[in-house]
Amino acid sequence: MTFTTEADLAAVADGVIAMTLPKPAWTHAAHFACAVWIVMRRPDLVAERDLPNLIRAYNESTDTPNTDSGGYHETITQASLRAVRTAVAEGGTPVEVLRRLLQSHGRSDWLLKHWSRERLFSVEARRRWLEPDLAPLRG
Repeated sequence: MTFTTEADLAAVADGVIAMTLPKPAWTHAAHFACAVWIVMRRPDLVAERDLPNLIRAYNESTDTPNTDSGGYHETITQASLRAVRTAVAEGGTPVEVLRRLLQSHGRSDWLLKHWSRERLFSVEARRRWLEPDLAPLRG
């Protein structure tokens, strides 16, 4: 899926919320698109509070169990939301914000600059926020 219009971002977020987004469409870029849309265009939702449960419910609806080794990951979600908030603060439309995010955080391994693999993929990090152990997270 390409994200060239606000409708593209809305479709992903709405699909996650309604649990109708096809599982193959739930890519790394789609995670950011959903988060950007919720932060910028859904004032009824608080991303840091509401997105975890939305992702868990979406995962279950696509037969992706939320376990100690798969599915929802709290540290990755909250780190990604920090990156989204930083990008939003820099200004621009949702599409522009997403474009910048994907330029700087477009690879799913961007987190390994801040967390060791062992810490990031621990059960503890999956269950709750863990601070980075390699470099501070600035967004």
